[in-house]
Amino acid sequence: MNLANKLTIARVCMVPFYILFMELGGFCNSILALLVFSIAAITDFFDGKIARENKTITSLGIFLDPLADKLLISAAFICFVDIPMLGITAWMVIAIIAREFLITGLRSIAAYKNIIIPADKSGKFKITSQMIVIITIMLILIVKEAFLKFYDSGVYATLVVIMDEIPFWATLYATILTIVSGVNYVWKYRKLLGEK
Repeated sequence: MNLANKLTIARVCMVPFYILFMELGGFCNSILALLVFSIAAITDFFDGKIARENKTITSLGIFLDPLADKLLISAAFICFVDIPMLGITAWMVIAIIAREFLITGLRSIAAYKNIIIPADKSGKFKITSQMIVIITIMLILIVKEAFLKFYDSGVYATLVVIMDEIPFWATLYATILTIVSGVNYVWKYRKLLGEK
């Protein structure tokens, strides 16, 4: 197994640790969750870069890389819905995950026909944007928890006014990008759906 695939598998293995720290909650665990997510996001950048530079792109890597991304992104947004202070609604997360199921199904049809669907520019931009949104929301969560833990309620009340709306709008932005990317994939490979 080449280095790029090992990094991708490592990203998959980080997902349970991210979920664990998010479920435990609190200031310190949120920092650990952010650290795990950030490391996983870095592996997403390097596995593709290494595979391209070393010319070690494999069918396993093409299959695993988007799967690892889907697991990591889905885990993050699902965990956010469970945190009331973030104000992220379930419908946005459902839309994001539904898109991932749709594209996975499309890839399965393509694989059945011996066609590999690689990630395109819209997909790469989508995943990068999702990761930036998730890291931003995680930072806001940590700041909020820090104020709740270490500072008085008056300061926290001012902070809430400034930061409360950001997670919702950031997730909405990620949702729109995700849907647009999904539509782009379906349109690009629409012939697969029409073939007998």
